[in-house]
Amino acid sequence: MVAVRGNNGTAALTQAAEGLTQESLEQLAGLAGAEPALTITARRAAVLGLAEPDGKIVTVVTDPALTAAAAIEIADPLANFQMDPLEITTREAQTYDSESAAVTLTKLARLLPAAITAPIEAKEADDLARWSMRHDLLFIDSGDIFQYDRTAARSLRAVSEAQIPLAGAEDTKVIAFRPADGGIEHLAILIGAPDPSEPVLTRIHSECFTGDLLGSLRCDCGDQLRGAISEIAANGAGVLLYLAQEGRGIGLVNKLRAYTLQDQGFDTIDANEQLGFDADERVFLPAARILQELGFDTVHLMTNNPLKVDGLAACGVSVAERVAHTFPSNKHNEDYLRTKIARSGHLF
Repeated sequence: MVAVRGNNGTAALTQAAEGLTQESLEQLAGLAGAEPALTITARRAAVLGLAEPDGKIVTVVTDPALTAAAAIEIADPLANFQMDPLEITTREAQTYDSESAAVTLTKLARLLPAAITAPIEAKEADDLARWSMRHDLLFIDSGDIFQYDRTAARSLRAVSEAQIPLAGAEDTKVIAFRPADGGIEHLAILIGAPDPSEPVLTRIHSECFTGDLLGSLRCDCGDQLRGAISEIAANGAGVLLYLAQEGRGIGLVNKLRAYTLQDQGFDTIDANEQLGFDADERVFLPAARILQELGFDTVHLMTNNPLKVDGLAACGVSVAERVAHTFPSNKHNEDYLRTKIARSGHLF
């Protein structure tokens, strides 16, 4: 449980919906002194027919009163508790800033994007730090949550490096980058000795455990990773950024959930939205920051994704050229690749 202070003087006590128990729900209600509600993303609410998908969050009210099982059933498209029918409505968030930050916090934790929230009584919210300490709780300002990705990316620094000869690219150095306060680490894989005064051949690769390590045929990630190393080596020099953004930023556990939904007939974008995520949750500031730390401000970018080109440019790295990066499909990823073309604007 975490207390979140909004920028408008309000505060809320929150807990992720994932992992919620009836005991913890009742404990939250008792501590806050208010009835808890479930806050979900507008994407998840749209799937449930509760709202349009163009907002940010939606607060859900149930009749009978919210239970842990009901919260998980609403938040998780794969949950199946065989529950009695619920009347589900929405209401305006009582502490919108805090509730929105609570959902953002679940995303940062790579959990389902849904949170239980209850407003903290005004007299307690006035001295949230003292109240939180008394109840052995962490409290966070909503602004710190909203800015976390940006703050972490801006503080990325190289913390270790080593020469690691790769098959087909023996002159390779791997540099690990970490935010100043710890946290998520990203890697820069330097092949050869790229010249910072010239546009550097660059690949931004989001980690993919299933594709990169296991050789999954559901995606083309493994082919793209190994193909990028080969192409950069053939070019003589370049950099491959290996970013901790599994599943387009939703994390491995949620990616596996999305795969299960795809097996039920949803495409890769709809599966993400069923879970409550946007089609792509990634931010490209970490990539730009690492490139800048390495001394590169202009790149030839190996990608089929226009969002990467625009994302880098928005963060201060010029893309002199987009270099196509395609590989043959197979019967397991044909639909996935078609969806990327038709719905995500990928260029093949």
